[in-house]
Amino acid sequence: MNKLKYFKSLWTLSLAAAMVLVTACDGDLDDPLEGQVLVEGTDYTQTQNMAQLQVGAYDLFYDIQWETFPLLSVRGDDVNPAGDQFPLTETDQFRYDRSFWMYNSTWLNFYDDIIKWHAAIEEIEKYKVNAPNPAEADQYIAEIKVMQGWELLQLSRLWGEILIPTSSQTDALYTTPVSSQQEVMQFISDLMDEASPLLPNVRPNERTDIKGGVTRYTALAVKAMANLEMKNYQGVADATGQIISSGAFELYSDYYELFKTPGKLSNESIMEFQYSDFGQSSGNAEYYLHQFFGPNNWTPAVAGSGAGWGFWEPSMKYIKFMLDRNETVRLETSVLFTREGIEMIQSDPNYATLPGFVSNTTRDGDIIGRTDAQPNPRAKFSSGKHYLPSNQLTPGRTRYGENKNMLVIRYSEILLMHAEALVNGATSSAMSATDAVNEVRDRAGLTDLASVTLDDVLNEKFAEFGLEWGIRFYDVVRHGRTSELNRDGRTYTADDQFIPYPLAQLDLLTQLSDN
Repeated sequence: MNKLKYFKSLWTLSLAAAMVLVTACDGDLDDPLEGQVLVEGTDYTQTQNMAQLQVGAYDLFYDIQWETFPLLSVRGDDVNPAGDQFPLTETDQFRYDRSFWMYNSTWLNFYDDIIKWHAAIEEIEKYKVNAPNPAEADQYIAEIKVMQGWELLQLSRLWGEILIPTSSQTDALYTTPVSSQQEVMQFISDLMDEASPLLPNVRPNERTDIKGGVTRYTALAVKAMANLEMKNYQGVADATGQIISSGAFELYSDYYELFKTPGKLSNESIMEFQYSDFGQSSGNAEYYLHQFFGPNNWTPAVAGSGAGWGFWEPSMKYIKFMLDRNETVRLETSVLFTREGIEMIQSDPNYATLPGFVSNTTRDGDIIGRTDAQPNPRAKFSSGKHYLPSNQLTPGRTRYGENKNMLVIRYSEILLMHAEALVNGATSSAMSATDAVNEVRDRAGLTDLASVTLDDVLNEKFAEFGLEWGIRFYDVVRHGRTSELNRDGRTYTADDQFIPYPLAQLDLLTQLSDN
C-alpha cells in the first residue's frame, strides 16, 4: 500500500503536536511569522509514529502553492505571463513591486515549510531516543533536510541574501542574520553531505515505503544545483558524476509522454511532486493547480473536461529557437498552439511554412484555443509541459491537469549540469561533456555533436528545460549572458537578478532592510 494515499490523516494525527503555525494564506499575508503551538503529553515511546512525521513532511513538500512556480520561472526568455496578471507581467519585465502579494506569499510558503520541517525533525529526535532502529530516524531526518535544502535553494535564487532558520523557534528569525547567496549555497551543499549517507541508495521509484521519495541521488542532485549557483564546477561534476556512474537512471524514451500519466515516476525522475485522484471518479484528490498554465479556451477530446486560465505562455523567441533547431518532439511537447498563434508565427516570412505537427489539435485530439473567428484575449500559446490530455483524465474527473505529477529534477538535468561543469574546466571520469549532451539530443531525435562548447550546452538546456522552474533565467544570469533577456521591450540590468524583499517582511524582519 502506498503510504502517501493516506498522508492527510496521518499528518493530522501526528504532526499537530509539533508544527509551528506560520500564516501563509492570502488573506493574512501581513501577519508576522509567529505563533508556536505544542501539545503536551506526546508518548515518545510510540516510535512507530515517526513514520507519520515522515509522511507528513512529504505532504507539506508536495503541497507547494500554485503561485510559487510562476514567480520562480517567469523571468526567462522562454516564457511570458499571459492574461490579466499585471504585477506578474511587470515582474517578467524586471519592474518589481515589493508589495505584490505573490512575493510575500512565496516567501511565507517556503519559510512555513522550512520551519515546520524543523519542528518535525525535533520531534523525530525525541522519538529516536527510544527507537529500536535509530538509523530509521536518521533517514527520516535526512529526507526532510533534502526538502529544506531544495526550498532554501529556491528562496536564494529569488532573493539572493536570505535567512537560514536553524530551529522551529520562530522568534529566532527576528535575530537571525542575513546570509549571502554564497553562504546559503554552501550551507545547502554541506547539508546534502550530511543527508546523503543516511538515505536509501536507490532510485526514487525503487523505494517501497514512499515510492518516489527522496534518496541519496536526490541529495546529490540538490548539492549539484547549489554548487552550480556557486560556480564550483568541480563540485557539480563530482556530485553529478556519482549519479551518472551509479547506472541507476536513464532518460524516459518518450519525451511527450514523460510529462503525462505514463511518465509518472519514471527511471528519469530524481525529484517529483506526486498527486493522485486514487483512480476514483469522485471523492478525495491531491492535485496541483495546473489550471494556471492551461488554455482558457479549448475543445477537449473528452467532452466536459475543464479548461485552464490562460496565464502562462511559451515565448515566441522560444518557439522560433526550437523551429530553427528542427526540434520535433520537444517543441510539440512544450508548446500548445492556437490557430491565432500559428498565424502569428507564419506572419514572419522566415516561418511561413511550418512542420505538420505544429497544429492547434494535439496528438491526443484536444483542440487548443477558440474554434470560431473570435480572438483569444489571453494566451496565443500554452505550456504543453503542464498539459494532461483530456483522454488521460480519470473518467468522471474534469479539472484541468488533475492527476498529473510535476517533475522537479530529471536525469537529463543531471547530464546537462555535468556537461556545463566540464566545459567550465571541471574534470570527471563518469562521462564526457559531449557524450552527456548527445545522450539528451538522441532522445530528442537530433544528430550527435562531435564536440561541445558552453554555447552548445546552454542551448541544449534551453531546448530541454523550456518552461521548467526558471532554469533558463538562472543559466543566462550565471554566465553573464543576460543580453538574451532583452527582448520585446524588456531591459535587464545587474540590479534585476533578485526580486526585492516583500514589504510585509521588511516591516517584521528589520535585518532585511540593510540588504
